[in-house]
Amino acid sequence: MLEARDETLSAAAPSAGSAAWSREAAWSLYRLPFNDLLFRAQSVHRQNFDPNRVQLSKLLNIKTGGCPEDCGYCSQSSHHSTGLAASKLMDVERVVTEARKARDGGATRYCMGAAWRNPKPRDMDAIVEMVGAVKALGLETCMTLGMLDRAQADRLSAAGLDYYNHNIDTSERYYPQVIATRTFADRLDTLENVRQSGMKVCCGGILGMGEEETDRVDMLVTLANLAEPPESVPINMLIPIAGTPLAESAAIAPIEFVRIVALARIMTPTSYVRLSAGRSAMSDEMQALCFFAGANSIFVGDTLLTAGNPEDEADRKLFQRLGLQAI
Repeated sequence: MLEARDETLSAAAPSAGSAAWSREAAWSLYRLPFNDLLFRAQSVHRQNFDPNRVQLSKLLNIKTGGCPEDCGYCSQSSHHSTGLAASKLMDVERVVTEARKARDGGATRYCMGAAWRNPKPRDMDAIVEMVGAVKALGLETCMTLGMLDRAQADRLSAAGLDYYNHNIDTSERYYPQVIATRTFADRLDTLENVRQSGMKVCCGGILGMGEEETDRVDMLVTLANLAEPPESVPINMLIPIAGTPLAESAAIAPIEFVRIVALARIMTPTSYVRLSAGRSAMSDEMQALCFFAGANSIFVGDTLLTAGNPEDEADRKLFQRLGLQAI
């Protein structure tokens, strides 16, 4: 019986050297008995990472609100009445101060996000300066600034930016139900510009926006079938925010969320899979299952852009209980 089960587990994934993941293969894995799926994910995880080490990242909102995009989940969209005031781009000195605090608190990766459709030429000098200053602290750098053309991506790469984050959010089918001001193809174009510039790609999605389970699987199929899968795959759980179109969205079931984390680990075996937004609504037990399923990166700090995040002390206690250590 054990031998037969192992054959079933291995048959669902593409063979070595195969061109792509099919929707059918990914769905077959997703629908495995929960224990089998987690066993498979943990086995893949152990082949590529230390299972008891987790990367700590810190995210700083360097420009808040006033974004012209209409993303249905976002408090920073100018289309939604969330009461969030727009701010100007943060000055470089303050960014460096915050980055130093993050490093001293144990973070090894520093992410900077701006609520833009795309960076304007007038912003690029300051952005480039931020990249250099944060790297000088010994931190891995990541930015999310909206869409990038190839020239902008090349300039950020030349400045030393390690990662660029640009999530596809959901499946191509469901995407128009969430965002109308830019297309799914626009997202993929930015990812290609980032990749061609030589930077690493950080790209994932959001669960719990009213999508179907098949949409979540299809999202991962898209990511796994990129010419090079993202080196970092953030999996977010929607934080419903008053004033946004998705404020009344029903919460995703914890087991469904863990299944997607496990599938992300199997389909992108060498990527960091990050528990991102929504951890403040997760129990310790749910997070523990996510770590077992292959998540090995989290955002630390009590604020994630404009939403809450577990406090450092809560994460410290959780890591201690689970025997986890920071990378």
